[in-house]
Amino acid sequence: MTSGTGYALVAMTCYGVGDLIYKRATVADIKPLHFLAAQSWLFCPLTLAYAAATGSLIVTPAAIWGALVGLLLLIGLTAFLRSLANGPISVAAPVFRLSFLLTAALAVVVLAEPVTTSLVAGLALALVSIWLLLGGSSTMTLPRAFVLELAVATAAFGTASFFHKIGLSSGVTPETAVAAQASVFCVLVTLITLTRDRGYRLDRVTWRFAVPAALAALGAFLALLHGLAVGPASVLVPISQMGFVVTAGLGVVWLGEPLTARKLAGLALALAALLALIWS
Repeated sequence: MTSGTGYALVAMTCYGVGDLIYKRATVADIKPLHFLAAQSWLFCPLTLAYAAATGSLIVTPAAIWGALVGLLLLIGLTAFLRSLANGPISVAAPVFRLSFLLTAALAVVVLAEPVTTSLVAGLALALVSIWLLLGGSSTMTLPRAFVLELAVATAAFGTASFFHKIGLSSGVTPETAVAAQASVFCVLVTLITLTRDRGYRLDRVTWRFAVPAALAALGAFLALLHGLAVGPASVLVPISQMGFVVTAGLGVVWLGEPLTARKLAGLALALAALLALIWS
């Protein structure tokens, strides 16, 4: 079993729950930037406080990689939240988490991480499972805006995960990387929202979803980065992004989205992909 797999599984669960919270927030008609602003106002101080309390906040020049991640995540999460307002989460979440393919490819090509049979099998099974999930949701009727927003979100998130791996390889602690990410994200989303909407409309409903979303994000990023500090990105990032299995399942159970035979087969293959990656 690859080092850091346990951390990646924790991140997977947190990401899956977080995506469901994002969907519920869009259903509640909360504006994406307002929601991200509220989430960041909780996520940033929590991250800084945790890093300071554990004595792991060590600022170095390499922390710039975490700052770049903050910018990419703002782009990616804004696009993802907009896509959730235009299509089903059982489609959006799997495609968004497809970003692991970009991260894995960059890790193999740039960082020369090894390519094993189990890794290739896991990635292949994940691709097939996503194809089944998309086909089971009648993708031909999906709005063009939905597809474009998902493409932007996926590319941004895949690159962000790779940048985190570079930062950790340069000696940045996981807590410092997340703190740098959170600080840049918080400042940018606050300024952009203030400029575009000339103020914030953060009612009780917004905070109802922002609080658990911030906690889920904190758990996901800290767990993933602790895993990446000891293991390969080409394996651990794909495992963490398999959270779409959790999200798609919860979307069917809690949100009443249809469960077809094809979608069920897709979820089964996704679990098989997860097992292959774990034993990679």
